[in-house]
Amino acid sequence: MEKRLKTVYVCTRCGAIHPKWQGQCRECNEWNTLAEEALPSSSRKIKKTSSEKPHLLKTISFDNSEGYRCGILEFDRVLGGRLLPGSSILLAGEPGIGKSTLILQAADYYSQKDLSVLYVTGEESPGQMKTRADRLGVGGENISVANLTDLHRILSLLETNEYKIIIIDSIQTVASDMFDSPPGTIGQIRECAGRLIEISKKNNLALFLIGHVTKEGMVAGPKVLEHMVDAVLYFEGDPRHFYRLLRPVKNRYGSTFELGVFEMMPEGLVPVDNPSTFFLSGHEPGERTGAVVAASCEGNRPILVEIQALVASASYGTPQRVAGGIDNKRLALLLAILEKRAGLPMGANDVFVSVAGGLRLTEPAIDLAVLAAVASSLKDMPIDAGTVIAGEVGLSGEVRAVGMIERRVAEAAKLGFKRMILPEQNIKGVSGHKFELHGAKTLEQAFNLIF
Repeated sequence: MEKRLKTVYVCTRCGAIHPKWQGQCRECNEWNTLAEEALPSSSRKIKKTSSEKPHLLKTISFDNSEGYRCGILEFDRVLGGRLLPGSSILLAGEPGIGKSTLILQAADYYSQKDLSVLYVTGEESPGQMKTRADRLGVGGENISVANLTDLHRILSLLETNEYKIIIIDSIQTVASDMFDSPPGTIGQIRECAGRLIEISKKNNLALFLIGHVTKEGMVAGPKVLEHMVDAVLYFEGDPRHFYRLLRPVKNRYGSTFELGVFEMMPEGLVPVDNPSTFFLSGHEPGERTGAVVAASCEGNRPILVEIQALVASASYGTPQRVAGGIDNKRLALLLAILEKRAGLPMGANDVFVSVAGGLRLTEPAIDLAVLAAVASSLKDMPIDAGTVIAGEVGLSGEVRAVGMIERRVAEAAKLGFKRMILPEQNIKGVSGHKFELHGAKTLEQAFNLIF
């Protein structure tokens, strides 16, 4: 009798199952993403189907005010304003970034509103949890802690309906006895997350799943895990700086263009109400070359940041291009535009560009500010400290319009800046601000206004 296949190969990106190993996944066409997984040791019994009658859409009632508000404004904003019963949220981030600290502080706020919270920890003992709670000042009157890693024991606690909010820290530590593979493998994560999400929706529980990310910045486990949950939040930041960013990449109940900013303090994570003042804390008005303030937007939130540049003669044959906080290839592209369209020699100079505060920016609206900082350092000419710059620069040297210009201008005016250099097309989109605005169509016009 032929022996039954014991293992399969599962794609870590899309979750597709293959009977044997191959270099490329035939479903998502990704290379080297197949991992060996053991098949379930026992088949699950087929559930009896229910004969629930479908409802007409117009007859379904929904209370728009339903949900739980945490009280941490930055946390509530990213969630979409409130936490809905029956929703499942995946909170992902690098190990040690502060995920457990954030979720424990949020659990304390929920518990203060008479919401019972179950905190299932597979990484820490109850004693360690208590030590961290005392350091953060968390009372935890309505927070129950369980040190469990067995899926079925966790499900039995959820069936009691004693809790409103469930926290699993982390999903990589939970395992089901249906699989012979260890916790954290693809099959275990997919099975455990699926069962937890299923019971949370059935019992109308709000579920938080804490997950780690890989060195590539992706959630550890199959990509299908992100499709199973209602919201995916990434908690990120530079460990060498005090700020942390909570960024949604998926949210069925709110916008993905929101951003929560926190500062890591000894007493825990403190929300930053005005990120611009936080990232400009080291900005001092004065005669400095190579420094300029850029009006950027992280999601729907305007943030003013200082961009610094240093241009020096190249010591070696090939000049260095070092970028901190912006893409290195984008910097090389901007330097080529600067040399071709503005006539500034860059081929024999080392160029170093940094976003002060450690923030990483990806939007093209900072192009003009980066070029202005580089030109200021090269010419050894300071830029007026009361000037803010925003604009995308095209390959032909044109200054292109940027989005949300009203918010950028309002943020700059609120922080006391005097004037703003922006694309000519955006001038007509700004009104009602007593603010000095200068529009530019080309890079040459912008430099004439800046210097």
